[in-house]
Amino acid sequence: MILLVDDKQENLYSLQMLLRLHLYETDTAISGEEALRKILKKEYELIILDVQMPGMDGYEVAEAISGYSRTRDIPIIFLSAVNIDKRFITKGYASGGVDYVTKPFDPDILLLKVKTFSRLYRQTRELNEMKATLEQKVEERTSELLEANKALEISNGDLQQYAFIASHDLQEPLRKIITFIRLINERFLAGTPEAAVYMDKVVAASERMRRLINDVLDYTRLSGTPQFRACDLNQLLQETLADLELSIREKAAVFETSRLPSIEAIPDQIRQLFQNLVSNALKFSQKGIAPKVRIQGERIADRSFTGPAAADGDYCRIRITDNGIGFNEMYLAKIFTMFQRLHSRDEYEGNGIGLTIVKKIIQQHNGLITAESTEGAGTSFIIILPVKQTPEIA
Repeated sequence: MILLVDDKQENLYSLQMLLRLHLYETDTAISGEEALRKILKKEYELIILDVQMPGMDGYEVAEAISGYSRTRDIPIIFLSAVNIDKRFITKGYASGGVDYVTKPFDPDILLLKVKTFSRLYRQTRELNEMKATLEQKVEERTSELLEANKALEISNGDLQQYAFIASHDLQEPLRKIITFIRLINERFLAGTPEAAVYMDKVVAASERMRRLINDVLDYTRLSGTPQFRACDLNQLLQETLADLELSIREKAAVFETSRLPSIEAIPDQIRQLFQNLVSNALKFSQKGIAPKVRIQGERIADRSFTGPAAADGDYCRIRITDNGIGFNEMYLAKIFTMFQRLHSRDEYEGNGIGLTIVKKIIQQHNGLITAESTEGAGTSFIIILPVKQTPEIA
């Protein structure tokens, strides 16, 4: 609806007839005060406002309309036959008008202006309604996500507690099975080597089950809320190598390490990451060839596997390279999938969880991991980690 405001009835009548001929719905007011009362009660898509009126003039009415939050977006076209000087026109725009038409006016031009401003108002109103609806949906969705996240945290906590209890309950009978089988083997099967072989297989299977339970428990523990702190990667690496000292000595492995950057991380998880990757390098070594493992680290500017080094970069790149059996890179995605193995258990022991845990740790640290490998020529694992865990990525 369009509101026409003029103190002369003949002007209102002629404008009404012009607009009604073109199917516009109109309303009228013969003073500024009446116009304001109507604007507070009804909704209009355009106001055509006379400038010179007794009481409140058109400028005062426009300023009042622009001052209301509910009506400030209604377009106002000033219409005047007296105040046609430039300064009056300027004042009209300054008081909130979108156009200023002087009399006598061209009806076709006025109709084009009415059509344009009415359409713009409707479009603006629709956009505002869409915006309000979208904001409401975003608010509702955010609330739902917060609730879901809260429920997920509770679920993760319950899952970790369940995993711990399940692990304990499963490990206890396994320990008894292993203990009693060894007693049976020692006390009653000393003279029957064939039976002892079968018992050894039962013990080996039970040990594998125990390692599997421990690995699954380690994986579930990675779902907790991360607590990052400053870490010296060199110290964590040396502690890992010390823990693996016996395996390293048995394999006569040679390690070459460079200085690693200090970063914000979860120490226990990084220690486990090093342990899993170093253990893999020892496990998948070539027969008759002593393992050689090179561990290098540097800071880089971008979160990229191939970016150049940068002394003050925001990321750390670690490369762990061995001379082991390697693998075909077509299986790259498979090696990080839980329980996926490229070799049989008879060839190499393990449960197929180690690299899954490594990838989970990297994700927990907002990093990246990949591998480069050639069958029979060794493997390089490349890790990208942020130096600082900022709120945006943590």
